[in-house]
Amino acid sequence: MRKVDIFPIIVWKRWAFLFLLIVVGLFSPQLTSAQSKKAKSAPQEQSANARQARQIFDRTYQMVFGAQGSTLHYAVNIIGIYKTEGTIWYKGKKSKFVDEKYNAFSDGVTYYLVERKKKTVTIYDANSDKRDKYATKFKFEPENFLYSIADSDEGFIITLKAKKGVKGIKEIHALIDKKTRYPLSLRVKLGIFSTTVKISNFKSGNISDDLFVFPRQKYQGYQIIDKRNE
Repeated sequence: MRKVDIFPIIVWKRWAFLFLLIVVGLFSPQLTSAQSKKAKSAPQEQSANARQARQIFDRTYQMVFGAQGSTLHYAVNIIGIYKTEGTIWYKGKKSKFVDEKYNAFSDGVTYYLVERKKKTVTIYDANSDKRDKYATKFKFEPENFLYSIADSDEGFIITLKAKKGVKGIKEIHALIDKKTRYPLSLRVKLGIFSTTVKISNFKSGNISDDLFVFPRQKYQGYQIIDKRNE
């Protein structure tokens, strides 16, 4: 029987999972007040196409990350190596996601990552880069991209291309419903990886704050790993 070296597979799966963390978290609002002021003062030299693309993108972005909150179901297949699907909830700085292996809760102050198979709960400060040190290198900032729009039978395709010198995410193709402006899918290019995130069951508004409270009773008996003071 031929011996198979599984080390490359393990490495690829590890990178695929890290890429998933980046994809799931890349549209967290990262635009600071200083960046907003800089953006407002920047010369407006956009084409009509770029302006339309940015307007539609901003409207969808607000539906997802506005104060009203939102939820969506996502499905990802990363180069056939890592497949998963789950549900995400957002509301301001708060977030929650549930997939096939993990649950995560953030009330905006504390972040809890539950690994169900290992029965562990790892606790971080919500704003700490340590909770996903790779993903935080690829934070999404809207002003770092050039925008364009194209029509298709499926919806509007908004293309975001990284400006010169921007590291991390190089290109995003967002498919947006023409009538509702709901997000339908994202195709993300990051380094050597490129994958499509399919989005369904999108809802904007009427998201309860109770969703983001960590349910301690549910995870009694799990090992607690507190990294807040590290």
